Amino acid sequence: ELVRQGEALKRTEQMVDKMDQDLKTSQKHINSIKSVWGGLVNYFKAKPPESKPEENSTPEYCGSSRLKEAMMSSKEQESKYQESHPNLRRLDNAGLLTLFCTGYLVSSVQRDSYPKNQHLRAYHQKIDNNLDEMSSGLSRLKNLALGLQTEIEEQDEMLDRLTKKVETLDVNIKSTDKKVRQL
Repeated sequence: ELVRQGEALKRTEQMVDKMDQDLKTSQKHINSIKSVWGGLVNYFKAKPPESKPEENSTPEYCGSSRLKEAMMSSKEQESKYQESHPNLRRLDNAGLLTLFCTGYLVSSVQRDSYPKNQHLRAYHQKIDNNLDEMSSGLSRLKNLALGLQTEIEEQDEMLDRLTKKVETLDVNIKSTDKKVRQL
């Protein structure tokens, strides 16, 4: 949603820039209509280079790189989680229990830290695995939050620029309107 809003802000900024260019052109026309001297000044004044829409347009808006990275890693972690989750993928519980009980999933370093009882060892290993999953989920949420924060900060800067441009454009439009009414 933030990326979509960023795209809308970028398009709005481009439209405001185009309106500003059109307003400058209309002010030149008003000056040439207003007096002969205004027409002569416009004639001898260097014309601004006309830009083609392709050259003038800025590249398509894309969200912050931090947000993109967070979204990509989140999708990868989510797919890994779905592959290993017992409710999302059918597992052979009896085979998994025997792996826990025989200790194949417990490394030799961790084997000493678990109780000697096979059942307690399996429960401790299961708790550790659940804590690892929770840790990776919290890490994913943190990365997403940091990416969202970066995107919001960038869009806030864009809004500030846009606000200044619109205020300037509003003053110029009122001035041009006043000149037209005087004609």
